[in-house]
Amino acid sequence: MKRTLHAIPAACAVLACAAVLLLAGCGPMRDLASPASPDLSAEWKALLDELRAFERTLGFRETRNFAQLTDERESYVYCGQASNRALPYSYEDPAIRWLEQIDAEQCRDAGPDHDWYFGSVEVWGEIGTPVTPAMISGELDRFVYLVIHEDCHDQFQLPYGIEEPLCNIITYRAMAQFAAQKYRWYTPENRALRNYAVMQSRETRTTVAHYREVEALYARFHRRELPLDDLMLARGTVFGKLERALDLPPGEMNNISLASHMTYSRHYGRLEGVVERLGPDLAQVVAYFRAIDAAKPTPEELMRKLSTHDRKSLEFVRANEEAVIRTIERAGRQRTAELR
Repeated sequence: MKRTLHAIPAACAVLACAAVLLLAGCGPMRDLASPASPDLSAEWKALLDELRAFERTLGFRETRNFAQLTDERESYVYCGQASNRALPYSYEDPAIRWLEQIDAEQCRDAGPDHDWYFGSVEVWGEIGTPVTPAMISGELDRFVYLVIHEDCHDQFQLPYGIEEPLCNIITYRAMAQFAAQKYRWYTPENRALRNYAVMQSRETRTTVAHYREVEALYARFHRRELPLDDLMLARGTVFGKLERALDLPPGEMNNISLASHMTYSRHYGRLEGVVERLGPDLAQVVAYFRAIDAAKPTPEELMRKLSTHDRKSLEFVRANEEAVIRTIERAGRQRTAELR
């Protein structure tokens, strides 16, 4: 997870009384269906050791992440700023200016024609990230997600627009398997881990659908079919719908946060289909995508093809993602031919 802006968690068993229970607030049944994830307290170190042993069964290589507990920082604070005249593609879009070591007031001072987003994450990917106080003061499901997702990033060298959704898919499945191995099915711990994965996966489709709506509005704006004031009003309506769908606070969604969510969502459905065809053995999934990683065009090959030297350009970012998708499609055709 390079710049994560989200985290989440659902289900009722007896359909005949579900509507009545929900209208009544469900009482004990509500707690059974959507339990609060237990706190970690002093158990995080033992849990981390268990997760690392579990990761080895997935074929994960050892990483330098979470080797120590830091008290130098509570979490990692960051700021994003971007013009509200264009919709960024993802968190890698150079239209977004990412700033660190900045406070909320400085972040907000982006200018009247800019969106800004100020936030923090418990860990920062690909830096041998330590365990932070924010990480262990959180809940079980978030802790497990962060460990597996961050360690997943160190298994591949894929474009972030591919690696983020892929590592989420692997992590969600791994969380369910870890829950089944460690906790009895009726425990709050088991249900919290499974619910987190189910709800997060569903929300990718919602994100993509709303992004397409905003994208269409910006296309009309750039064709001069929609005045700026009308664009701002219309996109605000879509942002509000998405905030409600994702259970986010009002004002959370803007161009920056939407583009960041899309980094995890744009290719999620396609990659999930590949993973489902590979089957439930996650070690096989990890091995398959390592092979894809090795077979994809190198950045240097892509830059020569695009006649560019800028690996941060939007043209390169999009081409890099599409190159991996084409590599997956070729591997799928080859796999189908071998099975005939």
